[in-house]
Amino acid sequence: MNDSSRHHFSMKHMDYMYNADNNITLNSNSTASDINVTGIAQIMIPQELFLMLGLISLVENILVVVAIIKNRNLHSPMYYFICCLAVADMLVSVSNVVETLFMLLTEHGLLLVTAKMLQHLDNVIDIMICSSVVSSLSFLCTIAADRYITIFYALRYHSIMTTQRAVGIILVVWLASITSSSLFIVYHTDNAVIACLVTFFGVTLVFTAVLYLHMFILAHVHSRRITALHKSRRQTTSMKGAITLTILLGVFILCWGPFFLHLILILTCPTNPYCKCYFSHFNLFLILIICNSLIDPLIYAYRSQELRKTLKELIFCSWCFAV
Repeated sequence: MNDSSRHHFSMKHMDYMYNADNNITLNSNSTASDINVTGIAQIMIPQELFLMLGLISLVENILVVVAIIKNRNLHSPMYYFICCLAVADMLVSVSNVVETLFMLLTEHGLLLVTAKMLQHLDNVIDIMICSSVVSSLSFLCTIAADRYITIFYALRYHSIMTTQRAVGIILVVWLASITSSSLFIVYHTDNAVIACLVTFFGVTLVFTAVLYLHMFILAHVHSRRITALHKSRRQTTSMKGAITLTILLGVFILCWGPFFLHLILILTCPTNPYCKCYFSHFNLFLILIICNSLIDPLIYAYRSQELRKTLKELIFCSWCFAV
């Protein structure tokens, strides 16, 4: 399959068209306000809104990463994984900001681009978005497993989840995410990539949901048997972490779910009138994806007093430095 029929994941350069063989082809010449999905007009959203949300989410996630690095009390496997989630959200923010700025400069005649430059930009953005999705899902599963070990193997946790092992897991996840995303962009057919992403999305969510369900049920029964005070506090802390990640998972599903449903409908009913109506809301799905990157840092801060304290110090110091 030639390059013109590749499915791009870039957030606002997606224009689904149909060729003589009814295959999906894409043109990298759309804007945020005129994405055309099989001839259906898109809901118009100002590019400035994309840019503003992208910048806010980028600043928030940078603060989270810096706070975790700065505060030694947050140097634990769980917060390392949360830090990686923040970096994954940063990929979405950076790709959105770069793409929107690129488009604004081009539309106002401040930047001249060639088709080759646009293709390279699309490829880079596609890899960043795909890497963000794969890594986010992987780290949500990793954190679920970490919380499971914390609750049911509390006495062995530090021997099971060592810092070296956590770093190894992080490196493997990022390597796998970047490699798979690059392969998706370079060597793929449309339906194959969409099917792989949808399958990965479903499998990871089922795995995480089953793990959490088992964790909460057994933790409830197990809590009745705990009599030692220090163990009760340890489990309470672990359950709080599990609840935090449950909230993160729920927000992820709400924000990314419509986009993945969009991909499913592309596979199952691309010409159905009802599906076409759903396609017309694609820009709203992109806003939800960016909002996920914006909301996650707020959840981290709300659920963790230590992280919230460090973030306040960083913001206050930055404000004083600016003054």
